[in-house]
Amino acid sequence: MDPVIIVGAGPVGLTLALALARQEVPSVLLDEGPGKDEPRPARTVVLREDTAALLERLTGVPLAELGTRWAGWRSMRRKQVMREITFDETEPAPLHIAQHVLTGALRQALAGERLVKIAVDNRLDSLEQEPTGVTAHTRGPKGTWWRGSYLVGCDGPRSTVRKLLDIRFPGRTAVERHAVAALRTELPWPDQALLHRAPPWRTSGPSAGEVTGRPLPDGVWRLDWLLPPGKDLVTPELLLARIRETLAGWTEGPTPPYELLDTGVHTVHHRLARRWRAGRVFLAGDAAHLLGALGTQGLDEGLRDADNLAWKLALAWHHGPYEPLLDSYQAERRAVVAARLRAADQALPLVRGGAGLRAVVPGSARGHDVLLTEGHLGHGALGAPGAYADSPLAPRHIEAEVPVDTPPGAPVADVLVTAEDGAFVRLRDRLGRGSLLVVLVAPGTGVWERKHWVTAGIMPRLAAAVTALPHPAELLVAESYPGAAAHTVLLVRPDGHLVTALSGVRPADLYAAAEATLGGPTRTEATAGSR
Repeated sequence: MDPVIIVGAGPVGLTLALALARQEVPSVLLDEGPGKDEPRPARTVVLREDTAALLERLTGVPLAELGTRWAGWRSMRRKQVMREITFDETEPAPLHIAQHVLTGALRQALAGERLVKIAVDNRLDSLEQEPTGVTAHTRGPKGTWWRGSYLVGCDGPRSTVRKLLDIRFPGRTAVERHAVAALRTELPWPDQALLHRAPPWRTSGPSAGEVTGRPLPDGVWRLDWLLPPGKDLVTPELLLARIRETLAGWTEGPTPPYELLDTGVHTVHHRLARRWRAGRVFLAGDAAHLLGALGTQGLDEGLRDADNLAWKLALAWHHGPYEPLLDSYQAERRAVVAARLRAADQALPLVRGGAGLRAVVPGSARGHDVLLTEGHLGHGALGAPGAYADSPLAPRHIEAEVPVDTPPGAPVADVLVTAEDGAFVRLRDRLGRGSLLVVLVAPGTGVWERKHWVTAGIMPRLAAAVTALPHPAELLVAESYPGAAAHTVLLVRPDGHLVTALSGVRPADLYAAAEATLGGPTRTEATAGSR
């Protein structure tokens, strides 16, 4: 069967190629550039815990050694500290990393990957599709025709794939603008990210509103200043003045020594493609959505797109197309991103409203701080990972379903589990292989060797039920899971979202839930028919 064609070699396209390769699906990655990225210290990304874990699992690289996990978070208004957070096991720290460093790690992982062909200096200019596949043409020094089973456009905000498919991309332009600088200096809060609203050294105008400081390795900081609406030019003189007054204000003295490494202007747009699938062609990442106001991170959502789509494409590639499963990509991911955009659009007038009644209502500043913190740290409607509770893949009417702390459709907690070979591993380490995961919660198993309990109690019956599922599944055992009673059985999708939690071993319910996760009863027939 022909490989999957991936258009665009940014973080999302590179991640998708790796995720497909881990599931034995070949791909061709069309890179319009030379195959390397220009170092830009001011262009950085913040990764939530689960998306950082996804990239570490795919690359085999401990990304924390290439970026910085913040020690804490501090938000201030004028001279008052509004909130301080110390990151620990109960509050995992985000990972802050330069984008060119991240793409470098992804490219390095792909360098030895036999199932991925990277075609540099190839810019897509046309595509055609028919029932059996997709044909794409690229121009450039190495331009040619390419044949694929599916095609995924990961080619950014100005996506050629999206334009060739004539898919509308409505939304709002220039929702926010920030002046950005990367510099090396010492600040009073080592390794702590800082959000400072209405700093006392700026007393007038909308431009006085907000500055964010986020640490990187080797004493480097990224500083972002919220700019007033409009298209006023950010001159070098203006930016240097902002740097000096901000550093002097934070250190409460003269401007400390600093080395300016990079500058830029970051403009945030909010847009959402009308469709994310057209036949055998899909959109992902910035080609499908743009968001980023109030501290939210668009790349996080793009990586979730890749994780969601990879296992579905892998199933279709290995076992033949099945429309409900492939359609669920748009249904799940577009709904999550649309909800986040709505939340940001509703919060923007409150947080950026400026004068008027909101400015004097007691507690309003603290409420605004909560909204901004949620966006920056990945909490709440603005920042938390989306759940697929209303997914077309969600099973219906499972009688034995019981509640746990993870709602159906949400990402599972990363607990310690015992694998089938007796090894103790993290649950997230077993994701992304294309298999369903079945997790039995069995207190006490951790203190005994697996051979003593694998044939005892309910284990033989559960193992038989797992073997009989309509898709390969791995049976894992956990000492505990948040909110789960003993003998609870969890069914987890290949991308780490909970399907259901069952009370005890219920083979019929487990089978029905697995069948729904694959798109319905006919998934089994399609699989059987392709063999």
